[in-house]
Amino acid sequence: MRLKMKNKKFIGILFLIIFIISFIFITTSFATSRYGSTGDEVKKIQTKLKQWGYYNGNIDGIFGSKTLSAVKKFQQKNGLTVDGIVGTNTLSALGITSSSNSNKTSNNSNLYLISQVIYGEARGEPYEGQVAVGAVLLNRVADSRFPNTVAGVVYQSGAFTCVQDGQINLTPNSTAKKAAQDAINGWDPTHGSIYYFNPNTATSSWIWSRPQTVTIGKHIFCK
Repeated sequence: MRLKMKNKKFIGILFLIIFIISFIFITTSFATSRYGSTGDEVKKIQTKLKQWGYYNGNIDGIFGSKTLSAVKKFQQKNGLTVDGIVGTNTLSALGITSSSNSNKTSNNSNLYLISQVIYGEARGEPYEGQVAVGAVLLNRVADSRFPNTVAGVVYQSGAFTCVQDGQINLTPNSTAKKAAQDAINGWDPTHGSIYYFNPNTATSSWIWSRPQTVTIGKHIFCK
């Protein structure tokens, strides 16, 4: 009888240990940067936010009040949940990829995000014009004056109208996805452009001053 009780007690302790280990593993695997956390990921977050004008503190890897405030401003500006927690969606918007994600996942995410921008910005344009919008996005990624990731370019403050008005959240159709893939594959109908605008609605004198390369549909592309 005592032996059975000891066995039950041992099994109970074993299950408790397994539960604790599993809990630690899960919480570590899905950890997010939040107030009070420290480390290299926080430095990356601070660097991105500082580059884009949201953060004016030190790049010290400490998630303090200034970083929290900057994260909330970024989230509010980009249509994200304003909770000050840098989870998966906010990391993606910042263009920061977790080291646990595979290259395949990253590539698929980029393809979908580019297709979202194309659909949100140019779904009424001819096919070449849709590819052109994707090409502009990728040209910015390759340009040192812009963030060096697809998500970073897309969510840079004021970069794309579809982010500001929420159309980035629409589900892209097959044409937009195909156009995104063509842009990724290297088709650039814009000849290296990094900007585009609709001449019927553009009010900025600055955008009109840019060297123009080509007009496709309703968009003028420029450098």
